[in-house]
Amino acid sequence: MSRVVSSPQAAAPSSQRFSLVLIKPSHYDDDGYVIQWLRSAIPSNTLAVLNGLALECQSRRVLGENVELAITAYDETNTRVRPNRIARQLRGKRALVALVGVQSNQFPRALDIARPLRAAGIQVCLGGFHVSGCLAMLPGITPELQEAMDLGISLFAGEAEGRLDDLLRDAWQGSLKPLYNYMAELPALEGAPVPILPPTRIKRTAGKLTSFDAGRGCPFQCSFCTIINVQGRKSRRRSADDVEQIVRRNLAQGINRFFITDDNFARNRDWENIFDRLIRLREEEKLNIKFVIQVDTMCHRLPNFISKAGRAGVARVFIGLESINPDSLLGARKKQNKVAEYRKMLLEWKRAGATIFAGYIVGFPGDTPESVLRDIETIQRELPIDLLEPHCLTPLPGSEDHQRLFSAGAYLDPDLNKYDLEHVTTSHPAMSREEWEKLYKAAWESYYSLDHLKTVMRRATATRSNPGNMLLLLLWFYVCIRLENVDPLQGGYLRRKYRKDRRPTLPLENPLIFYPRYVANLLYKHLHLGALIVRYGWLRMRLKRDPGANSYMDLALTPVSDSAGSADAPTENAHGRQKLIGADKIAKAPGELTRA
Repeated sequence: MSRVVSSPQAAAPSSQRFSLVLIKPSHYDDDGYVIQWLRSAIPSNTLAVLNGLALECQSRRVLGENVELAITAYDETNTRVRPNRIARQLRGKRALVALVGVQSNQFPRALDIARPLRAAGIQVCLGGFHVSGCLAMLPGITPELQEAMDLGISLFAGEAEGRLDDLLRDAWQGSLKPLYNYMAELPALEGAPVPILPPTRIKRTAGKLTSFDAGRGCPFQCSFCTIINVQGRKSRRRSADDVEQIVRRNLAQGINRFFITDDNFARNRDWENIFDRLIRLREEEKLNIKFVIQVDTMCHRLPNFISKAGRAGVARVFIGLESINPDSLLGARKKQNKVAEYRKMLLEWKRAGATIFAGYIVGFPGDTPESVLRDIETIQRELPIDLLEPHCLTPLPGSEDHQRLFSAGAYLDPDLNKYDLEHVTTSHPAMSREEWEKLYKAAWESYYSLDHLKTVMRRATATRSNPGNMLLLLLWFYVCIRLENVDPLQGGYLRRKYRKDRRPTLPLENPLIFYPRYVANLLYKHLHLGALIVRYGWLRMRLKRDPGANSYMDLALTPVSDSAGSADAPTENAHGRQKLIGADKIAKAPGELTRA
């Protein structure tokens, strides 16, 4: 737990106190235990946004000059949340517990946190993508939302900028409304209070990394996406001044690494102004700042976007590749992805010095086990991607896919805890549930084969990336999938499990079984990780000492001619599957590999 204090201003005499507890819930693993770590991967942007808004409310004394607003923030991915203890601390006091940023897979855990709080008479408000997405796309109140309201939980749909004052005042008066629905009016972000978390909270994550959104909304129409229906398709963004303020406030507390959580930063209309400001901070003031961003596959068509991203300090980029099958992309209304341009775009990011993360979806209607694994091999061979993230095609509540299946009465798994992109939650026209689940795991295992890890490290060395950092990331992804059985972005260091924090629908385990197994698993995982570090650390040292390592070349690193991006469809190889770039598109530079 971390207590947030924003102002040294002392409370006035005879002051009163109102407690605001912000909780970002985690969700349960397949054994029913909360997914939680000693150090988790990424701080919650929603928690930072709500904390920043609350601090601004605190500074303005929105509840009255004599009312002290005491703010406490929890991120359950790295902090144990004990609802009964919170209930005892707040019993008989004026307080509000806000469950923030609750995604569909976190909704069951959020209700389990809320139940003992409501039983103790504590006011609870719950918001996030699940509430907002359901109200935006489905008729009426869904059963799980009604269950929450029947417990006396207030639901919040939409964004809190400009609305938190009213919510806090209602909670202060003990008169929360059952539903706050602001989906019809999305607020402007320029000049809004900036997202901020205290360093004590950020240091519970892997590295000095915090997150903020420079903008919200995406213009595209991907059928599996919830962003466009919750945050809209119009670009709403913070100004370059706002972003500079966020950076400087975090630098003042020792934080210099940032994840910009915009679903598609390339469609933020102020991207160039923001990059220019960050470039000035880095090149003129010599500030040591670096960023992670998310973009689409057509960002390279924006003049100077990638080159300025590199100068602005973008060290890692996540790209929604999703598939190399044009038919799958067209069926998902992801028309903006042009398969024939993938390598050209990726090589530009490599030249900018960025580590490339790419999303890949398993389970499009035309997918089969054979086609997916063949496509993974093609990606390994032909695209300079560093880290691939396969996900199950999931009809998330709030997406067009979910709305269509819901309206048609199709099967949708009733357990929301499974809507995490790692579990199969609906049926597939060509695969059974078991085949789909097996294929999802096989996609991870295929890409992260030990041989391909070596190839990625060789490419990192040849492109002047940091092979040591690449080794760390590769091992992070490998261990999360092979040893922890969770998506790496839900991962962390040193898994924490508490016997009594098991999902209420499952029985408590015998302590004589639970604790020895937990300790044995920790020892096994660390021994396995140690062996991998020794093995690949030796490869890293060999690459570092090899004078020819910088000249390594393979098909994925082969330059593409300027005309390569002109075609929208891939060519065919001898096996009838698409080649990403035709042989006529590859520059025949001396010493470089050409397609066989």
